[in-house]
Parts: sequence; structure tokens; C-alpha cells
Amino acid sequence: MTIIVQNTIIRGIKDDEKEGRTLLITRETDYALRILRALADGKLLNSAAICEQEALPQHFTYKILKKLNKAGVIRILRGVEGGCQLTADLKMLSLYDLISITEGQRAISSCMEANFQCQWQQKFGSRCQIHQNLQVIQNSLDQQLKTYSIYDMLFKEKSC
Repeated sequence: MTIIVQNTIIRGIKDDEKEGRTLLITRETDYALRILRALADGKLLNSAAICEQEALPQHFTYKILKKLNKAGVIRILRGVEGGCQLTADLKMLSLYDLISITEGQRAISSCMEANFQCQWQQKFGSRCQIHQNLQVIQNSLDQQLKTYSIYDMLFKEKSC
């Protein structure tokens, strides 16, 4: 997938080798959304029930559940009567937050990453125009992702 924003091309991270597509939101975040949809009613569900309800692969689901648990979005109760339960308010959790939990901080370009060693900046002592324009796009994308609550993503229709 290629997105053009104000004449700037943004390429996503390759996620599906079979189909050759690049994605800005990976399957992991997609699966996390579906996990949260399954848990949205507040009931305790085990991972097998979540996988069945949302058609998710078991091995990948458990990995995501651990990330959601570590972030305090859900809690995992062990044992025979255990399972997973939503603890976060989905109206307060943004799509940006969920992407950060599942994928870490994502950048549209490597030069947006905190530890990037920019040859241009090292040579000329300042950021180039490309970096400055990409920063504007990165900030805009981040702000846009922050406007969508997980609750809205799961339960409200948006018109184009």
C-alpha cells in the first residue's frame, strides 16, 4: 500500500509476503482490535473462546493478550476458572495507543526514529527539508490516530 499525502509518498511496513502488500496497521493491531471487541462486554473469556469468536489463530492471540495485559488494557486470570477480562475504558484508549502497545512506536520513515543516525544532519548540522516535511506528516498521522477511540473503531459507524 502506498499513500500519497501532499505529494509525499509513504510506504508501510511489509506484513504479508504472500500478497506483497505493505501495511501501516499490521495484523497484530487488527487482531488486538478483534480481541478487544470480544472482551468489550466485560465478561471473562479464555483465549480459546476469543479465538473461536473472532476467528483468530491461537498462537498469535496469546502473544497479543500478553502485550495487552502488560499495558493494563486487560487482565489475565490463570487457572481452571481463568481467562481474560477487559480493564481499560475503550472510550479512553485510542488507535494510536493500541498501535503503540502492539507494535511499539511506528514511524513513516527511518529518519523519524529517535536513534536514527542521519548522514545529512551529521554533514550539514541541521535537518533536511525532507525530514522536516516528513515530520509534519508524522505529526498529522499521529494526531489523526489519536482521535479514534477503540470504542468508536469497534462500535460507531464513520461516514467518509
